[in-house]
Amino acid sequence: MKIKKIYLSKSFTGFYFDDQKAIKSGAINDGFFYSGETQIEGFSQVRQKGEAISIQLVLENGMIGYGDCAAVQYSGTGGRDPLFLAEDYIPYIQQHLVPQLMMEDIGLFRPLAEKYDHMSIDGKRLHTAIRYGITQALLSATAAYHQLTMAEIVRKEYDIHDTVYQAVPVFAQSGDDRYVNVDKMILKEADVLPHGLINNIPQKLGKQGEILLAYVKWLRDRILKYRIRDDYFPVLHLDVYGTIGIAFNNDIDRIIAYLLTLEAAAQPFKIRIEGPIDAGEREGTMHYLKILTERLEAVDSKMEIVADEWCNTLEDIIYFADNRAGKMLQIKTPDLGGVNNIIEAILYCNQRKIGSYCGGTCNETNVSAETTTHIAIACYADQCLAKPGMGVDEGYMIVKNEMNRVLARANDR
Repeated sequence: MKIKKIYLSKSFTGFYFDDQKAIKSGAINDGFFYSGETQIEGFSQVRQKGEAISIQLVLENGMIGYGDCAAVQYSGTGGRDPLFLAEDYIPYIQQHLVPQLMMEDIGLFRPLAEKYDHMSIDGKRLHTAIRYGITQALLSATAAYHQLTMAEIVRKEYDIHDTVYQAVPVFAQSGDDRYVNVDKMILKEADVLPHGLINNIPQKLGKQGEILLAYVKWLRDRILKYRIRDDYFPVLHLDVYGTIGIAFNNDIDRIIAYLLTLEAAAQPFKIRIEGPIDAGEREGTMHYLKILTERLEAVDSKMEIVADEWCNTLEDIIYFADNRAGKMLQIKTPDLGGVNNIIEAILYCNQRKIGSYCGGTCNETNVSAETTTHIAIACYADQCLAKPGMGVDEGYMIVKNEMNRVLARANDR
C-alpha cells in the first residue's frame, strides 16, 4: 500500500517550551510567565508556546496515518536536541523527506521506522522530533491498512506473542499547581502521582529539603483524608530535576539520609524520586544514580530512584539499565526519536528487570500521547505518563480513554 498524499501542518502542543537553565538559575514566576534572561540558544522567552508539526499520510485506499513531531518542554538541555519550531522544520520535511515517503510501501512498520530513524541528511541525523513524528505516522498508517490497533501491530512485528492486553498504571503530572491538581488526581484515582515539578530550590525544595518534605507529608495526609476506597494506594512519584544533589552538594550520605526521611514521611505509600542528582553529563549522572540505588537497597529501602536527565536515547537507556542506575528509567518518548526505539527500550528494561516508565512530556499532543499509549500496552510498560498538558484532566482523559479503547478492541480479537 503506497502513500498518495502527505499533509504537513503547524500544531500546538499541550504545554510550553521552558528554558530550564534560566529557571534553575533563578528565573522568577510572574503569573504564568517567567521573568529573567534566556540562557539556551533559540529561546526568545524563558517560557514560550509549545509547537509541533502534524504529519498526515494519506494512503491509496483513502485511510490516513497520523503522527506529530513534538519535542520536550525542556528542549536544548540535558543532552537533548535544540528547540523545535514549526516554521523552521516544515520546509525541511517538505524538501528532504516527503519525496522519499511517497515511494514507500507501508505494509510493515518496523523496517520503515528503522530506516527513517537512522536517516541522515547532509551528514546530520534528523531532529528527534522529526523522527518521532514520522514513525508515529508510519505506525498509524500500517495499523489503518491492516485494520488493527497500533498495539497489535507492535506485538506482531516485535514477536510479543501474548494475546492478552492489560491496562498500564497511569502517572498524572501536576505542573506548578501541585495542590489543587493533586485533589483532581485523588478524585480520578490516578495510579501514580503527582510529579510535582520540583525544579527550584528556594521555592520548591527548600535549602535542606524542608519544603519538599512538608509536601510529601501533605500528599500522604491528603490521600488518606479524601480517598474514596481504603484500598486506593497510589505511588508517590516526584521529579526533582537534580535539585536534591544541588542542595546537599552531591554528598551521598546526606542525600541518602534525606531520601529515607522522605520515604518514612510517605508511609503507607510507596515513593519514587526522579532525577535526584544531575551531574551535568551522562557518566557522572549514571554513577550517582547507581550509588544511590545500591545504598538504598543495602538498607532495605523500598524507595525507587528514577533516571531521567542524560538517559535520553536508546543507547543511554541500555547503558543505565546495564549499570542498574535507578530502579526505574523514564523512556522520555520524544527524546528517543523513532517510536521503534521506545519499543526497544521498554522491552530491554523489562528484560533487565528495571522499571520501564513510558514517559514523555507535557509538551506533546493528543496524537503522540495516544500512539505511545498503544506502545506502553503492547510492551508491558510499568507505567505510562498522562499527557499532554499540566491540567491533569486533559492528559489523563486522553491516555486513559485511548487505553480503554485499545483494550476493548484488541482483547475482543
